[in-house]
Amino acid sequence: MNAQTDWWTLAAILGLAGVTVLTRCFFFILDRPWTMPGWAHRALHYAPVAALAGVVAPEVVMQHGQVIASWQDARLFGALAGAALYFWRHSVLLTIAGGMAVYLPLHVGLGW
Repeated sequence: MNAQTDWWTLAAILGLAGVTVLTRCFFFILDRPWTMPGWAHRALHYAPVAALAGVVAPEVVMQHGQVIASWQDARLFGALAGAALYFWRHSVLLTIAGGMAVYLPLHVGLGW
């Protein structure tokens, strides 16, 4: 580490802190009420689903940074069973329980 690296590190930390404070306090700083357009409000309804898919999908189809090359992976079958149960009953608890009921025997029993 040298003095130049330390200054860049300090500048990055201060810049990120400033952006964080500004974005979190944005609605408090304005002097008048701010309303979102209708399309943006509707799009925010899909944000949790998109975030969950972005976290779960790579975990299901990848292992150690590589796409799974074999169909003999318990995660694939557990995810398919969970998705089928969700579309059938629309129950999150049943989705989790059913997906794990398929995943665990394949993973522990067969070693997939």
